[in-house]
Amino acid sequence: MKIISRNVNGIRAVLQKGFLDFVKQENPDILCLQEVKAFEHQMPTELRFAMQDYDYIWHRSERPGYAGTAIFYRKEISCPQFSSLKIEKSLNSFDDCPIMNDDGRVTAIEWSDFVLFNIYFPNGGDRADGTEMLSYKLKFYQDYQQEVQRLIQSGKKVITTGDFNICHRPIDIARPKENENSIGFLPIERAEMDKMESSGLVDVFRLQNPELTDKYTWWSYRAGARPRNVGWRLDYFWVSKNMLDHLWEMKHHDQVLGSDHCPIGLELK
Repeated sequence: MKIISRNVNGIRAVLQKGFLDFVKQENPDILCLQEVKAFEHQMPTELRFAMQDYDYIWHRSERPGYAGTAIFYRKEISCPQFSSLKIEKSLNSFDDCPIMNDDGRVTAIEWSDFVLFNIYFPNGGDRADGTEMLSYKLKFYQDYQQEVQRLIQSGKKVITTGDFNICHRPIDIARPKENENSIGFLPIERAEMDKMESSGLVDVFRLQNPELTDKYTWWSYRAGARPRNVGWRLDYFWVSKNMLDHLWEMKHHDQVLGSDHCPIGLELK
């Protein structure tokens, strides 16, 4: 089974930049998108046509042209390592975690064997009107972790992917010293990922590539950051430990252009 995840920074914009060619080439079983910046009725016709072998769930922001997430999943998924891939329910309404409904930041599907979260985590930087958003970001992380632990304690396997908007360690960012006071690399933010790790969640990329440097998933559009590979690793697959036996390979598709984020992929065995 192959899962592809990407912050598209606008689904309508990325469709003009070879996105569907990449999807056709990779042929994922599940496609997770963040920052779609569109309501469901604005989904382009070419995307609907290209994904006609998939069902989907779409969680829109209340604000036009902002945030939003979507999951496309193949109508017929075969993965013999799991006893069943019958969908139990789609989770795009978190009544017990209202913050996870904000801006359509979370889509999730609960299969009979595991739960997949697709999340566009808050950036945490101050808004243009001066509203402080870091505390909102930290609260979002805390509520997310509570929900994941509830599922794990109930016996579920959990996969979380998306744009986490945090670089966990200095190895995950090209300029750690220069960014030690930057949103996305603040100690108080990175501590939330420490908590995830201590609670039993695993960063798949670092599990498989513990010392690999210069591998990022986001590059600023400014100052030629991408050609110089001055990037941040903001996009992840984190899994519960009871998923580890099912992991095969994770990839950064860092040569794929069209957004300020590159796609990432995870194959399960």
